[in-house]
Formats: sequence, C-alpha cells, structure tokens
Amino acid sequence: MSRALFITATGTDVGKTYVTALAVKRLRDAGIDAGYYKAALSGAEERCGKLVPGDADFVARASGMREPPESLVSYVYKKPLSPHLAAQIEGNPPELNVIKRDFTRALEKYDYLCVEGCGGIVCPIRWDGQKIMLEDIIKTCGLSVVIVAPSGLGSINSAVLTVEHARAAGIEVRGIIMNNYDEREIMHRDNKYMIEALTGVRVTACVKRGDSELDVPVDELCGLFREAAN
Repeated sequence: MSRALFITATGTDVGKTYVTALAVKRLRDAGIDAGYYKAALSGAEERCGKLVPGDADFVARASGMREPPESLVSYVYKKPLSPHLAAQIEGNPPELNVIKRDFTRALEKYDYLCVEGCGGIVCPIRWDGQKIMLEDIIKTCGLSVVIVAPSGLGSINSAVLTVEHARAAGIEVRGIIMNNYDEREIMHRDNKYMIEALTGVRVTACVKRGDSELDVPVDELCGLFREAAN
C-alpha cells in the first residue's frame, strides 16, 4: 500500500516548496519511488502562452521527476492570491471530489507521495456558495502533516499556533522541519528547543540556507509517511 504525507507551513514564503523538493529528492536518490501532488496553486508562471505551476516545476526539476509539472496540480491560477480569491477572479473553483480523484491517481503511481499545501495551514481554497479550507483537503485525503517553520524571530509563536490549529481540526502532526536554520545562532537553537518543548512534536530536520540535501536518515523520513487508502 502506498504511503503519503501532507507538507504544510506556518505561513507563506517559509520555504515549503523548497523543503518538499528536498524530501522528494532524498527519497528518490535512495531508490524509492517518490512523487508529488498539489491540489491548488496560484501565482503560476506564463510560458509560451500557457500557465506553468512553478512550485510543481521546481519540485520536479530538483528531484528528478519526469512528469510535466501541470500534471502534478489539480487547479492552477495565474494571480498570486489565496486560491479562493484567485478562483473567484479567474473561475474554475476547486472541487473536493476532483482533488480526491487526482490525489488517488497520484497515490496509485508512487510508493511515497508528498502532498504540498498552499500557504499556511489556515488557507481558504474555495469561498463562494461552497466553502473549502486547506484542512478539508487534508482530512478528505486522510493525511497527517509535517510543518515547515522558519528559524528566526517569531517562529515559536507561528509553529505552536500551527500545531494547535492542526490538532484542533483532528489532524495528526508527525514532525516539524525548520528552514534557514543556523546552528551558530543562539536564537535558532533556542527556538528549536522551545518549539519541541511547547508542542511535544519533534523537529525532524533543520535545513540550512542553500542546502541541496535533506539531512535526515531515509528510514526516519519514510517513517513520517502514513499508509493511505487509494
């Protein structure tokens, strides 16, 4: 049975796509059939008259996946806005049944599947006659999460609030990955300690600026994934 993991973050521009790419690459470099899926992406790049989902393109290139990036995302919007607002402006609002269908198809293709979220965990995906939040996608697909957090000032608050929101929604948090971590910085070291102390969740990895590899044992990374029924 395939295994999957949802990768979310404490907010936008924290490095979620970068860390996701490192995770997929780490697995694939170890000979594991790992893939990527994203339900909705806004802020797509226009190339040769068509929209290219930049996050999916980055992950595919960095990890060595050969699939075209547009096949890895269900809904793609041009405007760099929250998906719910981009959909209100551009049309084609997300449907949970389509997302579940595409997730299931991706799950059938790979042994391990990294599912990337949008922005932080409190992200509206659709907000018209129908309301879909990011947590609805996580629960519909039956996933647990890993949270990508920054390492600098404010990371304790954002990480703790993200963990507490996930738990309140009934979502299991399997780990935290701190991005732009510098072991020489006393604040970074203390933030790691306090995040673990206040949440009870282990910081699984600390990613330094410019890292091209995820410094975590493969078996430990695989252990973050949960069996998913397709």
